[in-house]
Amino acid sequence: MKLIILDRDGVINEDSDAFIKSPEEWIPIKGSVEAISRLYRAGYRVVVLSNQSGIARGLFDIDTLNQIHLKMIGAIREHGGEIDGVFFCPHGPDDHCDCRKPRSGMFQQLEDRLQLKLNGVVSIGDTERDIIAARDAGAQPVLVRSGKGERTLKSADPANLEGVPVYSNLAAAVDAILSKEGDL
Repeated sequence: MKLIILDRDGVINEDSDAFIKSPEEWIPIKGSVEAISRLYRAGYRVVVLSNQSGIARGLFDIDTLNQIHLKMIGAIREHGGEIDGVFFCPHGPDDHCDCRKPRSGMFQQLEDRLQLKLNGVVSIGDTERDIIAARDAGAQPVLVRSGKGERTLKSADPANLEGVPVYSNLAAAVDAILSKEGDL
């Protein structure tokens, strides 16, 4: 199975330090929806793993989060793509759960659901915690400069960035993934 794991905010849609709290605030990054559709047409299953601590903070509820995700899925479908699953952590940073990145609990949930190991599966994110969680799960982390990516490049522990490919955005990362696939 060909599988790609994506973070949401900063990778698929514009990020906000004030959180994405409504469907109206969900704005796709230029080229991201089309990139997901290209992955889908190339036979990839695309899964989103996203921290959503705005729930724990009382900024929005599960129903609102579902509406945001329906908007995202609808935009991707309009371009001929699909999302095979959305996993999210609703906990805050002080909840000490296993699913909040940089912990790899959501990755483990995905492994359990799909009955496969994520060794070498590409996982695209824009933060150091995305990189750490992917690496801990055995996935291949990829960093994008969109969202918090530029900030991550300046502030992350250099050891965590070692060997991590960096692309300007999701569309550029997908270009690279699909071009390498043609070389196989």
